Amino acid sequence: MEAHKLKTIDDLLMSDDERVELIGGEIVQRPMARFQHGMVQGNARAELNALTRSSGPGGWWIATEVSVAYEAHECPSHDLAGWRKERLPGMPSGVMDLAPDWVCEIVSPGHERKDTLHLPLLLQRHKVPYYWLIWPEDRTLIAHALEDGHYKVIATLKDETSARIPPFEAIELDLAYMLGME
Repeated sequence: MEAHKLKTIDDLLMSDDERVELIGGEIVQRPMARFQHGMVQGNARAELNALTRSSGPGGWWIATEVSVAYEAHECPSHDLAGWRKERLPGMPSGVMDLAPDWVCEIVSPGHERKDTLHLPLLLQRHKVPYYWLIWPEDRTLIAHALEDGHYKVIATLKDETSARIPPFEAIELDLAYMLGME
């Protein structure tokens, strides 16, 4: 019997398919994008735009669909991820090898286990300070902050219209717009 060989980032980079990621040493297909997922992702990015502009509170690089190489066998593609410009002064390019300061996943049917169990453990190991989960169908956002090496829920927002949520307390987020309630 032949031992199962874990895939690496090199294997991922050789893939012809752009909609894949490396999870636990397996190259897996990203879920088909549903309308609500795409709308919430776009609205969230737009709502956070002020944080990336020098004319606003500034201080962040925020992007969608970012591949982050955390370990040899772990390179997920995050729905949204952000890096503080103080840690990453120049605009990055390509696959990131620096852990973000914030990650947001929009939970997709069939990928709940990855978003709610696998990724939080990976992000904890790499000390990502903030992790948000959004359920578009439920219009719910749960924000986690890293405390003593583990994530603690710092906000559970359902049917809220606005909020200031760490690490983005500098702006009041229009949750009704962001979560597609309006």
